[in-house]
Amino acid sequence: MTLFRRKQQVNLDEIATQPSVFDDPETAKYFLPTEKYENLHRFDPKARWTWAEELPLINKIDWKITLWACIAFFALDLDRGNLTQANTDNFLEDLGLSTNDYNLGNTVFKLTFLCAELPSQLVSKKLGPDRWIPTIMCLWSIVAASQFWLNSKETFLACRALLGLLQGGFIPDIVLYLSYFFKGTELPFRLALFWTTLKIVDIVAPIIAFGVLRLRGHRGQEGWRWLFLIEGVFTLSVGIWSWFMMAPSPTQTKSWYRPKGWFNEREETIMVNRILRDDPSKGDMHNRQAVDFKRLWKSICDYDIWPIYILGLTFGIPVGPPDQYLTLTLRNLGFDTFNSNLLSIPAQAIGIVTMLILTYLSEAWNQKALMGLFSQVWILPNIIALAVLPSSTSPWAKYVVVTVLLSYPYPHAMQVAWCSRNSNTVRARTVSAAIYNMFVQVSGIVISNIYRTDDMPEYRRGNRQLVAICAANIVIYILAKFYYIWRNKQRDREWNGMTREQQIHYLETTTDQGSKRKDFRFAH
Repeated sequence: MTLFRRKQQVNLDEIATQPSVFDDPETAKYFLPTEKYENLHRFDPKARWTWAEELPLINKIDWKITLWACIAFFALDLDRGNLTQANTDNFLEDLGLSTNDYNLGNTVFKLTFLCAELPSQLVSKKLGPDRWIPTIMCLWSIVAASQFWLNSKETFLACRALLGLLQGGFIPDIVLYLSYFFKGTELPFRLALFWTTLKIVDIVAPIIAFGVLRLRGHRGQEGWRWLFLIEGVFTLSVGIWSWFMMAPSPTQTKSWYRPKGWFNEREETIMVNRILRDDPSKGDMHNRQAVDFKRLWKSICDYDIWPIYILGLTFGIPVGPPDQYLTLTLRNLGFDTFNSNLLSIPAQAIGIVTMLILTYLSEAWNQKALMGLFSQVWILPNIIALAVLPSSTSPWAKYVVVTVLLSYPYPHAMQVAWCSRNSNTVRARTVSAAIYNMFVQVSGIVISNIYRTDDMPEYRRGNRQLVAICAANIVIYILAKFYYIWRNKQRDREWNGMTREQQIHYLETTTDQGSKRKDFRFAH
């Protein structure tokens, strides 16, 4: 994974330590980590290390942390998305549900998922992600498996609500957890790998479903019941495994079942100092220190992050309904259950490649808004085609359009990292990760209500609405880009207008925090 660096290092014996505020004796004291910081005993601003030490260490962190995160997300999305596969096995008909009931179930799930985001993140910040994430994984897996016994609209909605409440905090918790181990420039690609898992699930899940759904009739039960049960038990096993896989921080990997820990003292020193040199704000809180109401409110009111929240609300809407209804659409086009599941795979496979490329280029070119804008430009002509193609168009032609549409470069990982970088404090990062994802879940509620029963089977009205939203997204990305350029120019005028003595005085006396500091610049 160290192949995906912005600059290829030729000489591994060169010093890898990057310049930072700690190199200036006059300013270093204003950026020191708090006494409560859990890794303080390994902080050493004079520490130096080579690329030969750092690159293998990054790979080691990836194997211990990134790989676990991807497996855990695989389990989450398997339970979160298996309703799509259940639909190909007459799930709605077996329970006597309509398309609108299905939409309501998705809306209930998204709403409860949204409501759980921030509270779960705050609990995680207090208890620690290493304790909270395995707990909620075990709890939601039990609910997921219990869907085997669904028998009515009421039980369907109840399970949707419980799954939303228990799964809601998982993603922002993981984002915060990964930020403890990776630099700001490394986080986007790790998050892209994280969301690649979502695409892999979309490839693997139909294959699993094809086998499991053939159990229809076994012990007199429908195939979709076995699908819920088997995948729920799998997630429970991952949740239990996570109790033993997660470590609180880079210097807290030892435990009774791991007496030697993952890293030696030298590796811990490199990990802690490379992270703090990249972002000193990561040392301003303990990893089990709660965010109180005052800090919470201050983070919510940080209006400079709001443009990214707005993008979280709107960016995924144009592709949401076509993706959500893909298997049902393929069935309506005349493909059987087996082919409907298999034909959903190419879009996900291509989407993995386009997402990783987009995320890598966003760091290599240091462009966030323009990369997001590109994803909407990819979507627009395909949505227009879905809205205007005549009914007589070949099913295969429609399939190609949907496949190209859903292969778009997914900018979510890039935007999560963008939000994290522009937060600039652990407190703000904790809250912004949850709020951003809450806006994404609100978009999910919108998505679940665009395709309606009276618009079946081609959903012309819905697709015209998606065209308008996609066009609006292009404008929003442009506005976000110009907003951050404007804010950075304001900061430049203020900061560069100060003398060296005035800048030092500002660092000594300022009460500004996070992204409000005059020496901070926004990524865009």
